[in-house]
Amino acid sequence: IIITAQRREQAAQSVGIAVSVLRGEELRDRGVVTVNALENVTPSLEVESQFGGGQPSFSLRGVGFKDYGSNNSPTVGVYVDDVAYTLPIMTQGVIFDVARVEVLRGPQGTLYGRNTTGGAVNIITERPTQTFETGFTVEAGRFDAVRGEGFISGPLGGGAAGRLSFSGATGGAWQVNRETGAPLGDADQFAVRGQVSFPVTERLDLLVNLHASRDQSDGLGLQLFKNSTVPGSIAPRHIGRQTSWGFSPQFAATYGFSRNQGPFRDNEGVGGSITGTYDFGAVGLTYIFSHESFDRRELNDWDALPGAIAGVYFVSGVDVTQHELRLASKDGGRFDWIVGAYVANEDLSDLYASDFVDSFGPAATLAVPYRQEVETAAVFGQVEFQATPTVNLIAGLRYEDEQRDLKDFATFFGGVNVASPNGARLSNATGFNELTGRLAVEYAPTDNLLAYASISRGIKSGGFTAYNSFSPDAVGAFEPEEIWAYETGFKSDLFDNALRVNGAIYYYDYTNQQVQNAIFLPTPAPARAVGRISNAPQSRIYGAEIELLWRPIEALSISQAIGYVNAEFEEYTVLDIAASNTPPAAPRGRNASGERLGPPELTYSGRVTYNGVLAGGRWRWNGAIDYSYRSDTDPPLLKAASGEGYGVPAYWLVNANFAVQAFGSPWQFGVWGRNILDEEYDETRNFFAGVDWTPISAPGQPATYGVRIAYRR
Repeated sequence: IIITAQRREQAAQSVGIAVSVLRGEELRDRGVVTVNALENVTPSLEVESQFGGGQPSFSLRGVGFKDYGSNNSPTVGVYVDDVAYTLPIMTQGVIFDVARVEVLRGPQGTLYGRNTTGGAVNIITERPTQTFETGFTVEAGRFDAVRGEGFISGPLGGGAAGRLSFSGATGGAWQVNRETGAPLGDADQFAVRGQVSFPVTERLDLLVNLHASRDQSDGLGLQLFKNSTVPGSIAPRHIGRQTSWGFSPQFAATYGFSRNQGPFRDNEGVGGSITGTYDFGAVGLTYIFSHESFDRRELNDWDALPGAIAGVYFVSGVDVTQHELRLASKDGGRFDWIVGAYVANEDLSDLYASDFVDSFGPAATLAVPYRQEVETAAVFGQVEFQATPTVNLIAGLRYEDEQRDLKDFATFFGGVNVASPNGARLSNATGFNELTGRLAVEYAPTDNLLAYASISRGIKSGGFTAYNSFSPDAVGAFEPEEIWAYETGFKSDLFDNALRVNGAIYYYDYTNQQVQNAIFLPTPAPARAVGRISNAPQSRIYGAEIELLWRPIEALSISQAIGYVNAEFEEYTVLDIAASNTPPAAPRGRNASGERLGPPELTYSGRVTYNGVLAGGRWRWNGAIDYSYRSDTDPPLLKAASGEGYGVPAYWLVNANFAVQAFGSPWQFGVWGRNILDEEYDETRNFFAGVDWTPISAPGQPATYGVRIAYRR
């Protein structure tokens, strides 16, 4: 398997980095059509949709950042064809016509324009071809779901080549409103990507990439995983696929939808990039210009009740312009090096609106508008030196300057700005200037064995808590976080390459980790706890991973991957929300030192595939079963809020796929099933508004099954 994780083509087994590689065909077979679904096929990766909405939080090896606001950078970078998607809300719906996905674990920055503390997800799409190719895949499944993607690729003349790719989805409403019987969950998505590659001169090549997407799907309906304690009523927990929603008349009228409108999203994205490569002979120059625009409209009900306890509506618009320049060696001698520069401008305009009418009274419709501007500039580089035929030394450095400004921030409660006593809007600024880097050594005593060890330092920028903030104290910036990562691992191919075993162990020293916490506000009445992101002074993470691929016979392939993470706070005090809200209401803290950070300690996935022949060798068939396991989670803030009830229990998922194809035919026919054991599980649990008023969960889909038709020539 060839990867470009280090900005040049290398065999995955020759790179001293913990990296998981998934090919496009495998992703389609396993039903991975969003970045979020990668968590079920990659060790130590979590992708959690905050409150089930369109704001994902990424975590690798316990290094993650949970924030349901739109404005803060992630700990795990997501790249599509070397272009960074700087905000998590931009990452939804990008996986189609994909060649492979590379998931790198650990701090990244000496090879990348963006700097991340947790890792990187690189999505590499299929490129234009010099021969004519075309293909499509269509699936039809349970709940009237239909999904398809296709492409056409080939020469355009004069050495140029083009590729047009598209994907779409419709149907799939698997949830039902408990009170009205209305369905929820239909998809309505379409995306298109056009690429043209052409030689400008014998040394200069250009690749132009233009893409657009539209998502007008239903949102996810949350469930009550235990009985609600909303004053004046007892709402029973939801069972099976049941959910509920409802909004106040004034909130619905303000934003132009019915009070019985189900959760929905109406998102549009458009962007493009130009990649130029110039061949100087022994040195190659790469320049990437990109611009991405994303507009988000999303309505969610975060109480899973017909009343207006906690409804939310997002209106976001983001524009990101990026420039990246890299100069790299090409001669393949004892020295390999790369140097680069990166400049980015990010402009976000956001409105976060909440419907608390049945929680705090008829005036309790909140609107939080703000703007955020981010300017980033960085230089980076890495050098590799082959000290001996078996020893490779690696050193990398990065310097980054970032300025992050929050402007025109306000919190309107019933039309009155309560974010500051005089009603003035707030303006804050935070930034950092940091030097980070990496040192590593690789030892390859044979062609089939690589051992490595590394030390790296990563920095994630600070930011702002940009949602329901009733006081300047709740808006103040949180600090950047720092991580020192120590890792050693190996990669091996054994028994004439029939068995591949890769493993790694690591230790992370985490300073100022950015954590979802809360502060207590005595005014305006009633006194209440309000969420705020804060810094945990000290945390530590250690763990291990092992990945195995075994081919006992040519037709049979068995892959296994397991990740273990032990993560806890060493020094941290959280607000005890339940105790603080107990009369007389007052802030009461709780020492969380020694408690788990929250991610599952154990993640496990596997896949078994078999290839056979039918009808005297005229047909070939492929059968596969894959499975994944996630141990329980135990988030410390939610424990403080409501005992042990908000951890997500462990669960298994099992999928199956079967396909047949005549030898020499471009057609393939198949059947598939996902979550075939019909496991009832939650992806996340939380609460909003009063403690235990809304014990909500974001449920996973029940068993689905369907048929697939594919064509490729």
